Amino acid sequence: MPTARKNLVSLEATPYYHIICRCCRRSFIMGIDNVSKKDYSHRRVWLEARLEELPKIFNIKIASYAIMSNHYHLVLFMDKAESDVLTDLDVVVRWHELYNGMVLTRKFEEGKNLSEVELVAVQDKITEYRKRLIDLGWFMRNINEPLARAANFVDNCTGRFWEGRFKSQALLDEKALLACMVYVDLNPLFFDIERVASMEQTPETSNFTSIKKRIEKAVKSESPNELDEQVESLLNFAGQEKLNMPKGIPCRLSSYIELVEWTGRQTRKGKSGKIDSDVPELIQRLNLDPEKWVQITSGFESKFKGIVGGAKSIVAKFKEFSRKRALDLSNCEFYFDK
Repeated sequence: MPTARKNLVSLEATPYYHIICRCCRRSFIMGIDNVSKKDYSHRRVWLEARLEELPKIFNIKIASYAIMSNHYHLVLFMDKAESDVLTDLDVVVRWHELYNGMVLTRKFEEGKNLSEVELVAVQDKITEYRKRLIDLGWFMRNINEPLARAANFVDNCTGRFWEGRFKSQALLDEKALLACMVYVDLNPLFFDIERVASMEQTPETSNFTSIKKRIEKAVKSESPNELDEQVESLLNFAGQEKLNMPKGIPCRLSSYIELVEWTGRQTRKGKSGKIDSDVPELIQRLNLDPEKWVQITSGFESKFKGIVGGAKSIVAKFKEFSRKRALDLSNCEFYFDK
């Protein structure tokens, strides 16, 4: 029996989550269909555009993404701090960008006078909307439903476009976060048949991925500090972890790009078992085994099922997910604790 979503997400334990959402029956309905040979790649454009817009509304930011022919990956940051400081009016305005709301919330947005009873009703709705703006289920619903409706309309058909349930993995620490992000950013290069066949073999040429957007932005930047020139629609890199650290991924953008490119070189065809000597600074700083790192980033989903991180992180935080025992503890200890 699947685990309840509320037991898979705990903002007290971690704000980072890896999401995998697959097309119905894992069909290639966002790429070239194997039977009809029709090309549905334009649907990835729809999905990527949606991923750029929703973080402006929800208190959920995207750290990395990859859109494949029959599924997509996201690494998300649940921004509880931003959610807490939104004014009531901000919450209503954001929600009305997605839905019509109710008559009273529209009056509240327009600044019209409301009675005490009406204000109580509005406050209840605002509390509900605030929770939804940082809710994983509502975020995924607003990604998937519009694309499914558009695809079914064009195809003149009805029925499911996505599988009924998306998969989520909690990422408890920096090791798990960076490993998952690299796995997602490199996923299309090694697991998408169309891209391998079309020779899209480098991160900067891999369409519909966050790493391509980040590299393009960094290349165009004329600033000596690449941290000033990051992709607006993606979660920023905040630099190495320190006191009073700004919100963002805890490493430098240049270090992450180096890590992705190095990892990609190790996992290319013909490179199995051969680890370059120029190990990136990030792997050394996190005290990770380079060979195990390559194994993690080429098979993250198969090696970890639910809660991912170093053994200490899992032991400290697994009870936050209403779990009686720490799943995948031995795997996490083997791969993350050198």
